[in-house]
Amino acid sequence: MRTLPEKTWHSLAVNAVVSAFQSNETDGLSEQTVAERSERFGFNELTRTKGQGPLIRFLLQFKQPLVIILLAAVLITLLLAEYVDAGVIFAVILVNAVIGFIQESKAMKAIEALSKAMTSETTVIRDGQKQRIASRLLVPGDIVLLQSGDKVPADMRLIQSRELQIDESALTGESVPVQKEDVLLEADMVIGDRRNMTYSSTLVTYGSGRGIVVATGDRTEIGHINQLIAAADVLDTPLTKKIHHFSTILLYAIMAMAILTFVIGFLRGQNLVEMFMASVALAVGAIPEGLPAAITITLAIGVSRMAKRHAIIRKLPAVETLGSTMIICSDKTGTLTQNQMTVQDIVAGGPRYKVSGIGYAPDGDVTPTGDAGDPADNVALASLLKAGLLCNDASLKRTDDGWRMEGDPTEGALIVSAMKAGYDPDQLASEMPRLDTIPFESARQYMATLHDQGEGKPRMLYVKGSIESICVECATILRPDGKPDIPEPNAITQWVESMADKGLRVLAFAQKEMPPDTTRITHTDVEEGILFIGLQGMIDPPRAEAVEAVAACQAAGIRVKMITGDHAVTAGAIARQIGLCGETCSYHTREVLTGKDIAEFDESQLTETADITAVFARVSPEQKLRLVEALQKKDYVVAMTGDGVNDAPALRQADIGVAMGIAGTEVSKEAADMVLTDDNFATIKAAVEEGRGVFDNLIKFITWTLPTNGGEGLVILLSILLGTRLPILPLQILWINMTTALLLGLMLAFEPKEEGIMLRPPRDPSMPILTRPLITRIVMVSLLLVICAFGLFKLELMLMNDNEALARTLAVNVFVFGEMFYLFNCRSITHPVWALGFFSNPPLWGGVAIMTVLQLMYTYLPVFNTVFQSAPMGLPEWGMVLASGLMIYSVVEVEKWIRRRMA
Repeated sequence: MRTLPEKTWHSLAVNAVVSAFQSNETDGLSEQTVAERSERFGFNELTRTKGQGPLIRFLLQFKQPLVIILLAAVLITLLLAEYVDAGVIFAVILVNAVIGFIQESKAMKAIEALSKAMTSETTVIRDGQKQRIASRLLVPGDIVLLQSGDKVPADMRLIQSRELQIDESALTGESVPVQKEDVLLEADMVIGDRRNMTYSSTLVTYGSGRGIVVATGDRTEIGHINQLIAAADVLDTPLTKKIHHFSTILLYAIMAMAILTFVIGFLRGQNLVEMFMASVALAVGAIPEGLPAAITITLAIGVSRMAKRHAIIRKLPAVETLGSTMIICSDKTGTLTQNQMTVQDIVAGGPRYKVSGIGYAPDGDVTPTGDAGDPADNVALASLLKAGLLCNDASLKRTDDGWRMEGDPTEGALIVSAMKAGYDPDQLASEMPRLDTIPFESARQYMATLHDQGEGKPRMLYVKGSIESICVECATILRPDGKPDIPEPNAITQWVESMADKGLRVLAFAQKEMPPDTTRITHTDVEEGILFIGLQGMIDPPRAEAVEAVAACQAAGIRVKMITGDHAVTAGAIARQIGLCGETCSYHTREVLTGKDIAEFDESQLTETADITAVFARVSPEQKLRLVEALQKKDYVVAMTGDGVNDAPALRQADIGVAMGIAGTEVSKEAADMVLTDDNFATIKAAVEEGRGVFDNLIKFITWTLPTNGGEGLVILLSILLGTRLPILPLQILWINMTTALLLGLMLAFEPKEEGIMLRPPRDPSMPILTRPLITRIVMVSLLLVICAFGLFKLELMLMNDNEALARTLAVNVFVFGEMFYLFNCRSITHPVWALGFFSNPPLWGGVAIMTVLQLMYTYLPVFNTVFQSAPMGLPEWGMVLASGLMIYSVVEVEKWIRRRMA
């Protein structure tokens, strides 16, 4: 068997393809040949990519700088023999590692789902005998028979077909089944236009066919997608990148401060052991033990909030990534549109009518446009709607979940348009029973049915099909008054073009009265004397809520791009309707580009084109992936939505992949970071809003926690510089850090979203977590805590006869209550707390109450006095503590007021 370049089979004649595979059109392969090829090509299934083992993937969770800092804290606390604290910190590390490991394991199931997609049986001809075998046993050169309802088992070149229609929406994004036929095509045809090919894992919706297998397993188009998924980079999110960078800087800063402390003490001639313990205290104080837990819990709360808004998050960092999204690349079919063909425009005898309502629910009306009269008075309209309803093999059924269409989506749309005008399908079928049918044939492009209108009445022949097939045969047109007439020159052509310009798929209808005794119809009957009755134009319409969501995203500075496998005209029409581009948006104005255009671009051209173009049509899975990568090269945070197998590689490559929960394939769901349970693009807008709120709350937590760690580190460093006793001990520092992070800082995770959150542009990915104003505030509060804690510590030693326990208890409470007052400052980075509402975050008040009780226990209970070396305080000490906290709160509010005035 000679080797030919991949993907060129559609450009070769059938006999050339059969010869290339040394097969036989009628007898197929011999069992001996099958055995040889099975050995050579393997099973018709997808190869699972061998990845890292579970143990390695689990250990890799510990490589982040922040985790290294916490592991250092564990070692330090173990050296201090504080086993309980060491255990608590290590538990935090372990929980975060387990969560990360579970999320990563779920993400790697995408290829498994693809493998399952190929498990089926198929009918094959071998040694001249028809047999039913498992699809995994197919080999290149096998002759396969297809019929309605089959899943295509491998990539095949058609040998013959009979009205074969295949649903390729999961592979190409095409919204309606594709008519297949044995024709010779150009070599550069994109997948969606290869009418003589059928592809693995697509579905036969109508007709039958016979084909020769040209690719199996990994060599199929779906196998190629499998390789793209495996090759797609799993990118760090903006949050993980920033936390990694921030943690690295923090690690170096803590090490530098600890070494500096030890060196200063050594140069001053102080005891080396004491200096080592002081360095340990500084490191313990500076390490933000609660930060990983705070990030995880804040993101988890965001996940819970999003779930209530129909968005299921599979990977925690995706919550924040949504908030940073700059571009959303959306699939069209089923994402921005209903994935339900809908008649929108009708021409009957000349007058035009609009059909309201969308989808398969028969809710809507047929209303006149322009000078068209009452629809009830138009005989041609009645005939047109009857023709669409009766010359039809689909059915519409009402279920508990709504209306469900069985059959061709185009025919389903015709049923719905008739029902909107008041026709009952069952009643009309009983009044005008079908007597004979000429099925749709690709060569003739029409379907015809014969109906009985009752005794003594002529029988009615209805025809529906393409404009070319019907209008050529029509010399006359049915007028609204029911009389035949000769149409104006080019009138029908103009009607068709006006519909096509809107991206509508246009079907023509005709009728012919037949003698009462007619029982069968032939092509000759259709080709002579038929009367043109009108046109119905349909489209897979955009979701109304998607229009609003796109506008909201654009107002938030987020650009929305459509990347679809559908036709350019249809994509442009939908893009205009949902506001992705202007009224002139079309392929002719180069505002819509196709996969053929993309194939001609080099990487630099594609990067620029992807940035400025809003609509891409007839795009292959590999090109979707290239487009996402091109946008990421310009440092955009890219979200990709989709529901088909063809979307999976791009979903995985994107900074955040968004799959559809209802219509989405398992492959797309497994590759995505987020799944929409209502398949609604509008939910993405809600998720972006929640994501921005989550990031805001993370910034608030970091802004709140760092002054504590900085203040504790600085107070140790200051005491070493001055050669005085430590104001707070390592164990006391751990108490402050762990309790306040849990009871105070984490309450910021419950902070409601601030007003106007969707009116600001996306956060620049290059912007650091902490901006210069926030760093200034953190340093300022750190210094205030140091001044208050160290100053009052020294003052208390002077006033209370060198009572170290009491002085340190005072210093600890200054830190705790200083943080408590500062917590209210951090509820908003820019606004005062009264602008938010004092009680808009109830958990925060609960945390404050519990923390206050714990500090009273720390100060007055003997067991705490023994463990933490604390001592009871009197009213003067409490007065100093509260005054310090109030002073910190006031200074920060004044600083915020000044910045608001300067903005």
